[in-house]
Amino acid sequence: MRAYGVCVVLALTIFIPYAEAQVFQRNLLQPYIANLPTVVMPRNMWKPFPQTPAEWRQRLPDSTVQRAIKDGEGILHYEFKSIPASLTLEYMRTGNRTRYEHASFEKRNVLCGLVLAEILEGKGRFLDKIMDGVWSISEESYWGVSAHLGMQKAGSGLPDVEDPTVDLFTAETAAVMAWTDYFVGPALEKISPLIRPRIYYEVNRRVFEPMKTAKYSYMGAAGSSVKLNNWTPWVMSNYLTAALLLEKNEAARVDAVGRAMHITDLYINGLGEDGGCEEGPGYWSAAGGCVFDILDLLTSASQGKINIYQAPIIQKMGSYIYKTHIAGKYFINVSDAPPQLVPDGLMLYRAGRAIQDTTMMGFGSWVCHKYMNEWGSSDGFFRSRTLFDMVTVKACLDYSPREPNVKDYWFSDVQLMVARTDKGLFVATHGGHNGESHNHNDVGDFIVYAGGQPVIIDVGSGTYTSRTFSGHRYDLWFNSSAYHNLPVVNGQQQREGRQYAAEGVRYQGGGSGSSSSGSGSSKGSSSSGSGSSLSMDIAKAYPAEAGIQSWVRTVRTDKMGDVVVSDKYALSKPLVSLTQTFMTVCKVEPVRRGRIVFETDGHEKVWLDYDGELWDVSVEKVDYVNPEDEGVRQRWNGKAIYRVLLKAIKLPAQHTVQYTIWPGGDGG
Repeated sequence: MRAYGVCVVLALTIFIPYAEAQVFQRNLLQPYIANLPTVVMPRNMWKPFPQTPAEWRQRLPDSTVQRAIKDGEGILHYEFKSIPASLTLEYMRTGNRTRYEHASFEKRNVLCGLVLAEILEGKGRFLDKIMDGVWSISEESYWGVSAHLGMQKAGSGLPDVEDPTVDLFTAETAAVMAWTDYFVGPALEKISPLIRPRIYYEVNRRVFEPMKTAKYSYMGAAGSSVKLNNWTPWVMSNYLTAALLLEKNEAARVDAVGRAMHITDLYINGLGEDGGCEEGPGYWSAAGGCVFDILDLLTSASQGKINIYQAPIIQKMGSYIYKTHIAGKYFINVSDAPPQLVPDGLMLYRAGRAIQDTTMMGFGSWVCHKYMNEWGSSDGFFRSRTLFDMVTVKACLDYSPREPNVKDYWFSDVQLMVARTDKGLFVATHGGHNGESHNHNDVGDFIVYAGGQPVIIDVGSGTYTSRTFSGHRYDLWFNSSAYHNLPVVNGQQQREGRQYAAEGVRYQGGGSGSSSSGSGSSKGSSSSGSGSSLSMDIAKAYPAEAGIQSWVRTVRTDKMGDVVVSDKYALSKPLVSLTQTFMTVCKVEPVRRGRIVFETDGHEKVWLDYDGELWDVSVEKVDYVNPEDEGVRQRWNGKAIYRVLLKAIKLPAQHTVQYTIWPGGDGG
């Protein structure tokens, strides 16, 4: 279902050793679990959304209603096809997962569109096609995606129907079927009394029963001290939806709610004190955003009795999304996160309202007003979120829109610095380690934007294939440090693994906050001071073969409003070769020795100064040749990507090199 037609300032220096997957035993939801039988409304009493067209029309703009019905008419003759075994095997045979996923996701999106059209019109003309969708999906051997079949005992290949496993999209499908039953179940019952029992049967055998005994890693199978990733809240939000709507046995229903709450707590416990998303803002909607989905469901089903919105970690988890916003559609894109996204504005508004963050509310309204026709619910996922969105359209659009403009911020746990200069430059840099979720080998990387446009970039990720999450992940150029804004020393790139990490990480800037070097965490801080800097030794991110004794990289904004990057290094072996990479989508030209000019899409010029006596410069265009490269091309709107390469012509074993990035002017 989709919401159609809407769219103090103190000087501060912090020293942070990177925490070893630190987990905080917050357990915010645990106090509520013991009283769930009396707190959670019975299934027959919980009515979270209207179930008649008249009620919906009172809460939605007429334009939204009419567009949803028109879209439903456009898919009224859609043919729900089976998914062939050969298509399922394609992932194992060729590494391609997108054709299978398109076939699977399309069926669910069409079903949701039909249900939405029917509940808003109420004339019954979509019911037969809805029935076809329910039946077709019920008869699929597997509700997840082919890339996740490795979860079953038989491993990848074809699904073993005797070993149902619950991945992200099995849980998503369960929620789709549950909302279908909630909205049009009684009408389907009049067509055949066997349809609703079939829905329950399939969800029960594929999700409810397996989840009672499953020991998946995303459920905390390795213990409560292990940090979990975005799979946890994503699955739990859908599992909770299905349980609340479909489970007929109230004891089993309460048990499922308690299980979802416990596992959600494990995820929240693994968040750093700054609430940052390790996978970057592009994954926030499937991480922190899903936590908000869970809290929305719990608050609704308990009539407000379950409420942890005011917990500091929840508030920081929410504000992360706008603190990592650059301008327009651009966000900081660490790990596999894309450089551009249009977040769910209604969801941002609702979450901001829940945590009483007016900046987040204004951001949500701004997204809705500016990108009204460009966003839905994240490619058709998170259906419960979309429903909560729909009943918030009017309030959101009436709220004053405002694009956030956080000047400086420091996320201590993910070791990410954000800073803006008065000259219109934006810089972000981070430390961390190379064993993060959706990791790229990029300790010490940085990005620079000018006037909201990319200048020096993190390329991001490509199309997911079998290589993406295999032992060949770092054979993909965009995951390697040689294609991040980092040095290659004696022919050696950074390596993957948690042990390859930044040390001696120091942030300095204006703002407020406190630190605890023992725990490796501090409160995030913001500033309105004249500059910020992040310094770290990235030597340990490289293998011993590189011969690096120390490599202290400092990224800072200076009083002139420029960005300065300096590398102070010392080697324990002779320096045979040294290169430094700068990635860009700008028109780029070495104008003279020691100076390079970048020109943005907005024709703004940005200059990079370097030591012309130390480096030779070359510019090479990155060719898109592999299947994975298509994702890179799409994320940068088909722009050419260039690799600016500085190659050292003098090779001192101990030295300090500096790069100054500044905007405007003619470059002298």
